[in-house]
Amino acid sequence: MNKLSPLPFLMVVFAGWVNREQQAAIEYLQAENKVLRSQIKGRLRISDEERRNLAVKGRGLGRKLLTELACIVSPETILAWHRLRVASKWTYRRRAEGRPPLGNEVRALILELAKKDSNWGYSSIRDRLANLGHRVCRTTIANVLKEHGMDPATKRRRRTSWATFIKAHWPNVAALDFTTVEVWTKGGLMTYYVLFVIDLATRRVNCAGITPYPETTWMLQIGRNLTDVVSGFLRGKRYLLMDRDSSFSAAFRGLLERAGVESIRLPAQSPNCNAYLERFHGSLKSAAADRMMFLGEDHLRRVVGEYLEYCHGERNHQGLDGRIIERGSEVGAAVGKVRRRQRLGGMLNYYYRDAA
Repeated sequence: MNKLSPLPFLMVVFAGWVNREQQAAIEYLQAENKVLRSQIKGRLRISDEERRNLAVKGRGLGRKLLTELACIVSPETILAWHRLRVASKWTYRRRAEGRPPLGNEVRALILELAKKDSNWGYSSIRDRLANLGHRVCRTTIANVLKEHGMDPATKRRRRTSWATFIKAHWPNVAALDFTTVEVWTKGGLMTYYVLFVIDLATRRVNCAGITPYPETTWMLQIGRNLTDVVSGFLRGKRYLLMDRDSSFSAAFRGLLERAGVESIRLPAQSPNCNAYLERFHGSLKSAAADRMMFLGEDHLRRVVGEYLEYCHGERNHQGLDGRIIERGSEVGAAVGKVRRRQRLGGMLNYYYRDAA
């Protein structure tokens, strides 16, 4: 009688042991998963990649085994994810019909052309775009402008911005305004009024006068100085911007008008309408006035004179593309020893090279 081989018996025993080990591992992982789930507050967030991974793994297990193992979501959800994954494999993008969408570059050009020239209508913008290699119809241009809240040219040309108006009239426009400085005098601390006038086109600034009492008589004399036919700062100017300070009285404005200078009174509390001169006042105070103690009117006049020389001949102006108003021969020199010119005890510095 043949003896039975022990190998099949050993394989059955080994398989049963492995099955028990796997079952024990699964039960432990299920218990651990439940503990972790109890620590999570609110809804569990699963990414698309995690959904795809669970769908693939769950499909191989089947519904019955998933019912025993799935703890995060239901077996129906995992199988539904699998069906969506299969369906997406057979989904193809259809070719879009109609005209191609308008590119962002062309949209930006349409808006820029409409903003920079309010007289251009849809046809004018279309023709300018054609010059740049873009073929766009009038309806598309109208839709783009409408989406961004821009009116047709018939309405846009009626509204000229303040900045556009100023730039269009720069050669003929100047601006006038006071700034105040506290000065120590024999009678104690006194407020002095410093009147500056600026040529907007060149950024040249002139100190029209300094006084603690800007009365009508003083202002009329200032007006005569500014409109002098030989040396007046306003010679050749057509408009003078000013705020509604009481010092700029009707008599003062009348004197300017008789000299051919029209006074443009700015709205109340609108410093942005006189931004260039306001910016100059800020620079004067931050660079010098706020860092000094003025001992008398003469001291104040010297400081203002020094700052104006620095402003015209040594300070780079961002509004003029970094240029100096009165450019000297030493500007831009690449050779020569570097020198420093100090003003107001080193508060204002100018670096240059010795002229060759």
